[in-house]
Amino acid sequence: MAPKSDDKPVELMAETETKKKDGKNGTKDGNKKRKDGKKKKNDSGDVIDDANAMSEEDKQLKERLETCVSTLINESNEVAVTPAIRLKAIDVIVSELRSATSSMTSVPKPLKFLRPKYDALKGYYGSIAGDAGVDGDREMVYLRARLGDVLAVLAMTLGKHEERESLKFKLQGTKDYHLLMTLGDDASQDDLGSWGHEFVRSLAGEIGQEYNARVVSGADPEKDGPFEDLLAMVDVIVPFNIAHNSEAEAVDLLIEVQRLKKILDLDSIDEKNYRRVCMYLIKTADFMSDPDDYAEVLESAYELFVKQSQYFDALRVALRLGNEDAIPSLFSLCSEDKLMRKQMCLLLARQRINYVVEDDDDGSAEELNELIGNEKLSEEFLKVAQDLDVMDPKTPEDIYKSHLAETGGFSRRRDAGNAGVDSARANLASTYVNAFVNAGFGQDKLMTPDNEWLYKNKDHGMMAAAASLGLIQLWNVEEGLAQIDKFLYSSEEYVKAGAALAVGILSSGVRNDADPTVALLDEHINGDSHIMKCAACTGLGIAYAGSAREDVMELLLPIVEQESAGPATMLEVSLAGLALGMIFVGKCDDAAGGAIVQRLMEASDEELDHSHAKFLCIGLGLLFLGKMEKAEAMIEALKTIEHKISKFAAIVLETFAYAGSGNVLRVQEMLHQCAEHLEEDAAHQMAAVIGIGLITMGEPVGAEMALRSFEHLLHYCELPVKRAVPLALGVLNISNPEFSVIDQLSRMSHDPDTEISQNAILVMGLTSAGTNNSRVAGLLRQLSEFYSKEAGHVFCVRIAQAMLHMGKGLMTLNPMHSDRMITSGPALGGVITLIYSCLDLKSTLLDKTHYLLYYLTCAMNPRMLITVNEDLSWRPVTVRVGQAVDTVGQAGKPKTITGFQTHTTPVLISAKERAELGTEEVLSVSSVLEGIIILKDNPDYETPESNDK
Repeated sequence: MAPKSDDKPVELMAETETKKKDGKNGTKDGNKKRKDGKKKKNDSGDVIDDANAMSEEDKQLKERLETCVSTLINESNEVAVTPAIRLKAIDVIVSELRSATSSMTSVPKPLKFLRPKYDALKGYYGSIAGDAGVDGDREMVYLRARLGDVLAVLAMTLGKHEERESLKFKLQGTKDYHLLMTLGDDASQDDLGSWGHEFVRSLAGEIGQEYNARVVSGADPEKDGPFEDLLAMVDVIVPFNIAHNSEAEAVDLLIEVQRLKKILDLDSIDEKNYRRVCMYLIKTADFMSDPDDYAEVLESAYELFVKQSQYFDALRVALRLGNEDAIPSLFSLCSEDKLMRKQMCLLLARQRINYVVEDDDDGSAEELNELIGNEKLSEEFLKVAQDLDVMDPKTPEDIYKSHLAETGGFSRRRDAGNAGVDSARANLASTYVNAFVNAGFGQDKLMTPDNEWLYKNKDHGMMAAAASLGLIQLWNVEEGLAQIDKFLYSSEEYVKAGAALAVGILSSGVRNDADPTVALLDEHINGDSHIMKCAACTGLGIAYAGSAREDVMELLLPIVEQESAGPATMLEVSLAGLALGMIFVGKCDDAAGGAIVQRLMEASDEELDHSHAKFLCIGLGLLFLGKMEKAEAMIEALKTIEHKISKFAAIVLETFAYAGSGNVLRVQEMLHQCAEHLEEDAAHQMAAVIGIGLITMGEPVGAEMALRSFEHLLHYCELPVKRAVPLALGVLNISNPEFSVIDQLSRMSHDPDTEISQNAILVMGLTSAGTNNSRVAGLLRQLSEFYSKEAGHVFCVRIAQAMLHMGKGLMTLNPMHSDRMITSGPALGGVITLIYSCLDLKSTLLDKTHYLLYYLTCAMNPRMLITVNEDLSWRPVTVRVGQAVDTVGQAGKPKTITGFQTHTTPVLISAKERAELGTEEVLSVSSVLEGIIILKDNPDYETPESNDK
């Protein structure tokens, strides 16, 4: 109900309470109650009425405080008011302020009653602060210090924000306490916490502002001298915050004053709160735009984990930092903990790190190296497939489900007229569908029973068919080689090339003692056959992605450096450059980078116009993937190239370097690139759009903002930019079919522009890769019918269906793992290769280099959770799997998952899901339940006693 016009707020005057005279408000004197029974409110929000503005208790408190203030100030200069009496008056004010409580909506009463006296107290403080004689008088110095504390608390609500009065009074008070110590008085300074959390929080905010103001004024942030008083206060506030469960505020303050390393010296960080501190630090790293700050935040988390003997988590942070030099020291630190070392090896295997454990006394090095080399991956994957009963091979028709997609009439017409006609492109699509769906299962219905399917294809189709054997036998090097070997000696060159590629695909991410890939592909890469060279380069790139093998680089460098004798040679050069980028992904290797840049500089315009020349740029970009400012020198070198590819290469390199960093400035830069309206020569704009997706991936807030930006690009930009938007959406949602994204892609898949619709169709496959998502499956079936007369579109639909049902739903392409904290370089590289192939589908996947699709093998990984004993034998336990909830910085012990279901391992985990153990009987060695997890018995577990009598 709206208040009546006579309900004007009554001002509560602190000095005197005047009674209202007879007037329009309907009361004759202050003692009569309002007739309408309504309450009035004062300016602090407290309910009062005309009759009794304050209770007796409040009146007494007000009078007491006013008496204390007048005694303290002693305006009439009475001789009887000694410093001792003044100190007693301050003690009363302090005790009232500290014991005051308030509701959420009102100010504490002592603060309210002291509000009108603030200026008078400030004036008195100024008079004793300016009196030089006071500094020798202990009592007066003590009085000034105590009054400084009171004013600091009052200034928190009454002082001007920009003047930072609260901090100034507190710093002055601290100086006075130090002066007392020099005068021989042991008067101890008040504990900051005794004034309450709100005061400490307010003070911390003002310290950050004051620090910045001093830096702007010219103080050197590297030196402690100019900030000594502030840092002394920080040293008090930070332990207080950590002791009172405000770890996030402690970290924020240290970051604000650029002294984060101080957190490592705190004794108050122990086994109870280290995880909260570390998780907050890791989350904060996402928002650090400066690479040095980013590294410092993560290094602090790393050192805290090591200090608490949490070596597995320390390894996760080291991998996030890209600091592989920390691996040997972590292994030596946990040399006694055999299970921890095994679990760390499994994480290195997932990240595709080529690390070799040195021989040790107990002879466990061989087993650990087997784990890092993924030698047991195929065996475990097949066991999960048996457990889930999905071992039966699937045919392409099982995936297409043509009987569902087509209308009866259409189906009958087809059967009547040309039942026996096989299109080469349809067979090629079936080859890929068969390979991706049965990937890793070792058996299918087209390739493994006999070789008949091989000869239903021609040229590059035969090559793809032979190579598909590698994908079907994925990770199973021993058996796979036996099946592929016979094709290596085929008289048909394309079959031979396919077999060479199959050897590379087969051993993707697997380290084998025999090292068959280099041995078998060595002769082909140095041979005369063009198609063999292309296959061998691609095979090496897939097999050794992320391994940084020098011997493989020596095979590829001569191909990159060779003089071009036409389009065929340029294709070899480009594929070799791409392979080098995959092998040394994120390693910033000078030899590989130098060779690629040199080749780009020396190439003629005709060579750089080649449809595959951009893969040289992608190879160069992959070398610096996620390395931020380390790519600056190379970007400058690329700008010297006098060809339009220079812009494209520079943007590719910059976006790759900042991939996953969430750097807002780089995103703005890429959006700025898209602002220019170009109809032609806009390849660099397409790279910028994909770059926005790359930079913001993995950081939820940035990714959400990027999605909004893409909406604007679709509305206002030219065609080339719009063509790249579905690809950028794909980068943000790899193997994560979010409803809204699939909806948007579905709309774009009907776009009149051929390239937009084809890209959208392929990206629908990428976003739902390995999920068997029924909604996407239905949409793709409809698209196959809609585009039944468009061969290119149908091929894209088939490839999308292949990705959707990849590994029969047991695999993922998501490069982010370990609770979305780490990004696997080889996996992201494989996806990027597909994405950039889509920029020019007519020359790549829809032409003769469709085998670039096999680069996805680098990103393929089982999405299973298996729990095992110490000897790595299966140990099924109950786990809860649900949507991951971000609990960083939340109070107490919040739930980390929501909407969970309880399963018994092994289970499958989706992109945004998280698992936790459903029993206290066992403990996991790893803090994150993904992949293969080693369990140990919980020593504190007590078996529940039976209720049976």
